[in-house]
Amino acid sequence: MGQRTAVIGLGSMGYGMAESCLAAGHETYGFDVADAPMARLRTEGGAPGALADVAGQLDAAMVVVLNAAQTESVLFGENGIAPLMRQGAVVVACATVPPAFAKEMEARCSALGVHYLDAPISGGSIKAASGQLSVMTAGTAEAFAAAHPVLEATAETVFELGDTAGPGSAMKAVNQLLAGVHIAAMAEALTFGMTQGVTPEKFVEVISKCAGSSWMLENRAPHIVAGDYTPHSQVNIWPKDLGIVLDIAKSANFSAPITATALQQFIAAAGMGLGHEDDAAVAKVYARNAGLTLPGEGE
Repeated sequence: MGQRTAVIGLGSMGYGMAESCLAAGHETYGFDVADAPMARLRTEGGAPGALADVAGQLDAAMVVVLNAAQTESVLFGENGIAPLMRQGAVVVACATVPPAFAKEMEARCSALGVHYLDAPISGGSIKAASGQLSVMTAGTAEAFAAAHPVLEATAETVFELGDTAGPGSAMKAVNQLLAGVHIAAMAEALTFGMTQGVTPEKFVEVISKCAGSSWMLENRAPHIVAGDYTPHSQVNIWPKDLGIVLDIAKSANFSAPITATALQQFIAAAGMGLGHEDDAAVAKVYARNAGLTLPGEGE
């Protein structure tokens, strides 16, 4: 039997997750600050209704927003849903946040009788739409049980990392360190190759089959080759996520110089006005500094 589920945050990941919940037979509500994705989801079978009106009837609320501040606003802000949710319902929190924040949200939800699952996600918009995400989860056995149907609908792999919130977000920070560094390193290598006459097309053809490849290289470098920076994951994600990594590192007295360098390149890209482009657009920082012309940029 399907659950009554809300997906809050219908961006590239959240929208695909809502579609996956619908495909699995869950009664699915979609909410966003923008009207267009909410209307689109309803045309695909999404349930109608205002969040405040349906919050008390939900079995699960998947919160797929940008950051900790937005997560806290959804749960405990002026129109926060946590006090409206029934006891035994579960919040599945999917944003990249500091582990300490996840622990705080768990405690505040628990005080209301609401389960909280620390559940950051990875896999990109295509895997979100096909129900094949990887989810790094941590929470009580009861939270896992309550979230199981929606995790089954949206994820291919669910890593159970702890019996209280925090470890899921810690693992996501480790992943984001690597992912952000790999995108920046790909952009650096691709544009370095251009200075030596290696075209972006040839770079992808050869390096994707060599030891220097990475998942991010294989996924993002083709965007540069195509000159298509339609955002699957925006440049703006990385100052936030790598900033979280460095905040955690600072609290642990851990030096992360490679992360810090990658962060500066994404900040530079945002400063060039590229914040809403695909994160592969960090290559434009290198291209500008080296006087290179990337595919699709003209002469």
